[in-house]
Amino acid sequence: MNGAQALIRTLVDSGVDVCFSNPGTSEMHFVAALDQVPEMRGVLGLFEGVVTGAADGYARMAGRPAATLLHLGPGLGNGLANLHNARRAHTPVVNIVGDHATYHKQYDAPLESDIDAIASAVSGWIRHSSAPDRVAADAADAVAAAMSPPGQVATLVLPADVCWLPASGAAAPVAAPTASAVPADRIDEVAKVLRSGEATGILIGGRVMGEAGQRAAARVAAASGARLLSETFSARQARGAGLPSIDRLAYLAEFAQMQLDGIAHLILVDAAAPVSFFAYPDKASVLTPEGCHVHRLAAGAEDPVAALEALADALGAEADVLSVAASRPERPSGALTSETLGAAIGAVLPEGAIVADEANTSGLFIPAATAGAPRHDWMTLTGGAIGIGLPMALGASIACPDRPVLALQADGSAMYTLQALWTMARESCDVTTVIANNGSYAVLNMELSRVGAEAGGPKAREMLDLHGPDLDFVALSRGMGVPAERVETAEALTAALERAIAEPGPHLIDAVVPPLGL
Repeated sequence: MNGAQALIRTLVDSGVDVCFSNPGTSEMHFVAALDQVPEMRGVLGLFEGVVTGAADGYARMAGRPAATLLHLGPGLGNGLANLHNARRAHTPVVNIVGDHATYHKQYDAPLESDIDAIASAVSGWIRHSSAPDRVAADAADAVAAAMSPPGQVATLVLPADVCWLPASGAAAPVAAPTASAVPADRIDEVAKVLRSGEATGILIGGRVMGEAGQRAAARVAAASGARLLSETFSARQARGAGLPSIDRLAYLAEFAQMQLDGIAHLILVDAAAPVSFFAYPDKASVLTPEGCHVHRLAAGAEDPVAALEALADALGAEADVLSVAASRPERPSGALTSETLGAAIGAVLPEGAIVADEANTSGLFIPAATAGAPRHDWMTLTGGAIGIGLPMALGASIACPDRPVLALQADGSAMYTLQALWTMARESCDVTTVIANNGSYAVLNMELSRVGAEAGGPKAREMLDLHGPDLDFVALSRGMGVPAERVETAEALTAALERAIAEPGPHLIDAVVPPLGL
């Protein structure tokens, strides 16, 4: 057994049996070892951003890490944007980054780079395997580190000679730490705030967005009269009929300030204090009202769901809470707009669906239109780095092959990682992709005026326009093996969705919509 075989065997024994890969020369012994450890599923991505985004989507749905296999520092760098999103989502990911052989590094070969500097931007744990007899133990430690609450990116740097030299064997799995209990006195302090009679808000996120967490949060809000909000972008939210109705904090700072207006206290549960996504001239960066006291119930390595349940009990909250009634929008007709786009999706969203949402401005009406749909899971763009939607859908489909996946994808950000379609076709993933094609970086058209930039010049507008030439998503999709069609009416979109959902395998629908507001 060589180092690569010991590594892969240890990963599999530790529960990591999928590796999203874009390998190079320094990783060839890892690739060869896949035949000796057939339990490891290798999934090829044609760009590292697909690999890292797929690992993120996989772990959000599987509840355990996938591995990535990346080629040296430049390969890691190519995947950095979606590792940033994974870091923000607290997603457990195990990066295996190949490196030059230990004796070769001194020669400063063309691909030599400072891997630690690149990895440190997104990794909570980094280690170099220094010898073939160490690599298995290092792999076990990497998995445990990735799974440490609340989850993080762990990067193991693997020199080529450590892979090809003989190793003593696999290592036993290492148990990850478990989430710790929130101290009782903190729960009492927060309960006192909620009983004070002063206007209070509760902002939930992260691990609270599963069913148990949302129900506990809704119990607390019902018992105390507190205003309940969720973070703007959740890693994974359980949604649909029978679950509590929880408003999302708005993306636009002005709207978020309206939602938070008047509160004297804000309680954070696995969520960060709300700030504006960007700085704007003469506008606040901190979104809580002046004088608002911020209290943190649970975060980090603590168990936020158990803390909310204990808080609900301390308040004497009822066990049952009001939930969203089952409902669907009527099948829309007429022009295809952002509103009818949402209605079409709400009308046909299947039970058990997984939604990877990177629809951006075109997706404004979709959450409301799907609130009463059958139960489903919703994943969003946690770190703001666009280009995760298609890879995230790919990873979710690999994690949950028995569930339909719907990728809601803006046209501009689709082009960042469009290669994910090829892997969907290769792996026969049951993913229906809807491209919201408005021919524009629409959010930047909005931001151009919001930041106070001088707008109206043709050169500036040209930088935000996707026409000339127009993107032909049907041709691009078919060229990567995914059947595709273009729709321009609400009726055509609804019918295309039904066909794609009913037929196994990947499909793409190019939905032509005007930019929001036009």
